[in-house]
Amino acid sequence: MKINRTKNAVRNMVAGGMLKVTGMLLPLLMRSIILYYLGIEYLGLGGLFTSILSILSLAELGVGHAMVFSMYRPIVEDDTDTICALLRLYRRYYRIIGLFIAGLGIALTPFLRHLVKGDVPAGINLYILYYMNLAATVLTYWLFAYKKSLLDAHQRVGTASIITLIVNIVQFVAQFVVLAILRDYYIFLLVQIISQIANNILIAIRVRKLYPKYVPQGSLPAQVTQDINRRIRDFFTSKLSVVIFNSADPVVISAFMGLVTLAIYQNYFYIISALRSMIEVFIVACIAGIGNSLVTEDEEKNYQDLKRLTTLYGWVLCVCTSMLICMYQPFIKIWMGEESLLGFKYVICFTVYFYSMGINKLINMFKDAAGIWHKDRFRPLTAALVNLGLNLATVNRFGLYGVLLSSVVSIVLVQIPWLLNNLFQEIYPERYRKRYSVGLGVLTVITLAACTLSCMLCRYLAFDGWMALLVNAGISFIIPNLFCLIVYGRDPLLRKSVRQLLAVVRPH
Repeated sequence: MKINRTKNAVRNMVAGGMLKVTGMLLPLLMRSIILYYLGIEYLGLGGLFTSILSILSLAELGVGHAMVFSMYRPIVEDDTDTICALLRLYRRYYRIIGLFIAGLGIALTPFLRHLVKGDVPAGINLYILYYMNLAATVLTYWLFAYKKSLLDAHQRVGTASIITLIVNIVQFVAQFVVLAILRDYYIFLLVQIISQIANNILIAIRVRKLYPKYVPQGSLPAQVTQDINRRIRDFFTSKLSVVIFNSADPVVISAFMGLVTLAIYQNYFYIISALRSMIEVFIVACIAGIGNSLVTEDEEKNYQDLKRLTTLYGWVLCVCTSMLICMYQPFIKIWMGEESLLGFKYVICFTVYFYSMGINKLINMFKDAAGIWHKDRFRPLTAALVNLGLNLATVNRFGLYGVLLSSVVSIVLVQIPWLLNNLFQEIYPERYRKRYSVGLGVLTVITLAACTLSCMLCRYLAFDGWMALLVNAGISFIIPNLFCLIVYGRDPLLRKSVRQLLAVVRPH
């Protein structure tokens, strides 16, 4: 079965975009509500638990993506028996993962208090909150999580996005009522746990209706299982750095600088995460289509897809980077107050971090779609060690700035060059490596120029409050689009992509 890649990608981007917008706005509002009703320490506490449980969930990294990758060819060949056997294996792995996370989480209990510098909020039992968060994580693996792989492999992630969107809205309303009336953080977390359970069950029901012939049964040949296990091991290492960047940094900040500093850091990091999530709608929507294309299309066609998607993604990344550096400070000031502002050097560092992670995610998308995790297995481990080592070496002397700079150095000097090398050794013709690298360099120069000019104009006008936010938004949106239009506007691949997208979304 050949998937309609363009149609599914657009459909997934629309549904995923709706989910990401609400996923950006609802937590933003909730952070404001928590700050108003409970205090800034609770923001830091919630972020710490999220980071700890993300590290515990390292056990899962590799299973989901490796299993989805293993379904690409059976779907193309309409091999129902193999897909059913893969589901059965996937379900067993997720049950084992849930048990592993539960055991590891309990074993971590004696060290929990050492991960928080200073006091926790009055009237809060750190251990009860921790076990509630741990239970929520474990239950997500045990309750039909494996079924979502069918949506991912068939490039139907938009279906899950719609369900999650509805559940998130209901959860937000319920949690707001709990905080406004009861001001009880324990019930607040209980609502979150119930919502996660409901989300898994509703997705499982929808998958059963869409794909009734796929049930977890049958066995795979021993060699196939061994290949899957090898991919899982390789993918585990390839995703390790993501957890280190997103989880280890907050844990280090909490342990060395306290919950208040962590909360301020996470206010800034939340903006980056929200923007990244919006952009990654593009990646999630396309990755199954790329995997399908790598199986069904020739080498030259796949390289043209690489160039086309890089141009589209790079344009969006350039605009988002410019808007981020210009809107950061006025937005934080309006949202959290002037006392939560960091210096502009931190804004620059956060922005560079965002851009470099965006480029890294772009290249990683093609690597994941091709499944070259074995070749890539040492890169994330090396990057993780560099990042963590620099964190611990610089946090006492440079504080928060040292933590941020450590992540940037790890991405720019380790992750991106290594990924490019793997990409052109394993997937695309070596003769195109230099041309593609130059293209990324041009994109970076365009982004730097757009950010510099946008910042200069915003500082020259020097508005305050909401006017600053609106004016800066306009300037930082228009300038990078003009730069990109001048450089990429005549690109035939880009024009073809736009025509294809318009053909899909145009009413018939």
